[in-house]
Amino acid sequence: MTQTSRFSFSDLVKNHGETVAAAGCAVLLLGGWLTLHFTVTGASLQVVGLCLLVLAYIVGGYGSAIEGLTTLWEERELDVDLLMIVAALGAAGLGWWKQEYELIIDGAVLILIFAISGALEGYAMARTERSIRSLMSLTPDLARSIVSGVERETPIDRLQVGDILLVKPGELMPTDAIVIAGSSTVNQSAITGESLPVEKSIGDEVFGGTLNGNGALTLQVHQPPASSLIQRIITLVQQAQTATPASQAFIEKFERGYAKIIVVAGILLGTLPPFIWHWDWETTIYRALIFLVVASPCALMAAIMPTLLSGIANGARQGILFKGGNTLESIGQIQAVAFDKTGTLTTGKLAVVEIIPIERATPEEILQLAAAVESGSEHPIGRAIFLATQAGNLAFDTATEITASPGLGITGMLWKQPISVGKAQLMSAAIQAKIAIHHALVDDMAAAGKTIVWVASGDELCGAIALADTLRPEAVELVRRLQQMGIAQIMLTGDRVESAQAIAQQLGITQVHADLLPEDKVNLIQQLQSQYRSVAMVGDGINDAPALAMATIGIAMGVAGSDVALETADVVLMTDSLEKLEQAIKLGRRTQQIIKQNITFALSFILLLLVGNFMGDLNMPLGVLGHEGSTVLVTLSGLRLLR
Repeated sequence: MTQTSRFSFSDLVKNHGETVAAAGCAVLLLGGWLTLHFTVTGASLQVVGLCLLVLAYIVGGYGSAIEGLTTLWEERELDVDLLMIVAALGAAGLGWWKQEYELIIDGAVLILIFAISGALEGYAMARTERSIRSLMSLTPDLARSIVSGVERETPIDRLQVGDILLVKPGELMPTDAIVIAGSSTVNQSAITGESLPVEKSIGDEVFGGTLNGNGALTLQVHQPPASSLIQRIITLVQQAQTATPASQAFIEKFERGYAKIIVVAGILLGTLPPFIWHWDWETTIYRALIFLVVASPCALMAAIMPTLLSGIANGARQGILFKGGNTLESIGQIQAVAFDKTGTLTTGKLAVVEIIPIERATPEEILQLAAAVESGSEHPIGRAIFLATQAGNLAFDTATEITASPGLGITGMLWKQPISVGKAQLMSAAIQAKIAIHHALVDDMAAAGKTIVWVASGDELCGAIALADTLRPEAVELVRRLQQMGIAQIMLTGDRVESAQAIAQQLGITQVHADLLPEDKVNLIQQLQSQYRSVAMVGDGINDAPALAMATIGIAMGVAGSDVALETADVVLMTDSLEKLEQAIKLGRRTQQIIKQNITFALSFILLLLVGNFMGDLNMPLGVLGHEGSTVLVTLSGLRLLR
């Protein structure tokens, strides 16, 4: 029984040390105060009371004293913890000298409020830590591996490339792997932020930490678990936690100089007033000690990092991966966004957008003829035609003697008739003559950024199929919202001018640069930076890597699992939704707004407390309460971004 109690207390101290210290300090302070104010006076009771107060100083201030002295010894720098301890000990020394035990109690109250403040800040920051650590609990510790037809539980870190895994309905994916049997819907919201489950079948990749739906899946590990997407995300978020943003680095540098100024000013305030304003020494020293407390920049130090860490955690929950606090700050300042076209503003996949009958055949018949020879093709055009027949529920017969002509098209035999699908150069001379009549149609389609595929059966030109890379559904709305936010948009693409202009016209983007090589995009980003100062580049993270690196903020989207995206970009949108870009910018702006509010509040409160001290109306407990209260309020303000 005793052992269990002792273990529980040890566990309590380990997990809530600051709270236990603050509670112990409060009990000792209360005991000391009651003893010193006991109705029956006596030297022995006073000694007991003073001993209780000394213990209160030790229990409540030990951690801060050690931290402050360590900083002083190792870094030769003064910090706020040490200033608080000096102020408390100064109050105690003054009280002992004057035999006014109220001053000793004031010092103990300072220690207590400082300890309570530290505990509250610890709990507040723990919310951010828990939000980020929740990423690390997304994967199970064990995987169900299949060895010689037998199920075994294998630790995740012992899995090897090639291992076969079984994931049952409702279980988490243990690591990144390829589906080799079965089909199911998988909830990827924890990784990509997608709200709807995604269909997975043979050949598809699943990500560790995602939740399997109602179908059993057999997987094959295709990369070491340490290289899985979730592990790389965790690593990047941890790096973002430990990296010091420019604004925080400035504040920390300012604090080191500011602490020295406070000490010098405190010494001057503790020595000069009796000679200048004829204060008595007790008042002078007491006011100097209060000055050390209220002038300390605790609230200012808490104005930035809690806010940035909360913003990073918020973004991770939404599928927006910020690589650091600098990135979160900078994205709120961008004045222009440069978009890659293919795969970013568009789906990056060809789709049938129009069917033009020429000789007797209906649009459905033209599509069926094309699908007869294209259904087995892996070419993007063939795949688009096949998907169009599926969307229209059109049945078709499969052609025989299929022959592909690279760069031209494909031919086959159907019902003893030769079927040709492709460019005009693939067709017979008679068909080419008929196509020549429709040159205006070709020109119009090219101007609209569409690709034309001609369909012929024997000597009959049946018609044409127009294909194009289609816009992402949310792209138009995103461009409109960015315009409302005062952010300029520019399209940078290696595609043809006609295709780029057609897409830009649909979106309402007026600045278009086409036919670009990767180095051309880099040069244009530099030009845009001279014009707009802060420019974001949004691309697929592979062929846009140089431009992503050059931009003020490089944003990779729709490339879950891409090493280049995670290494090159500053922000990774873990889903194919462009809406996440707007959310990222708004989160950056909100972060900036809260940081400015916190800094303004912190400086204003320090000034208010200083005025109160020199007006003579502020005692030590009120000064400490105001100082520590403002610090806690600023910290809690930063945690608003966790919502």
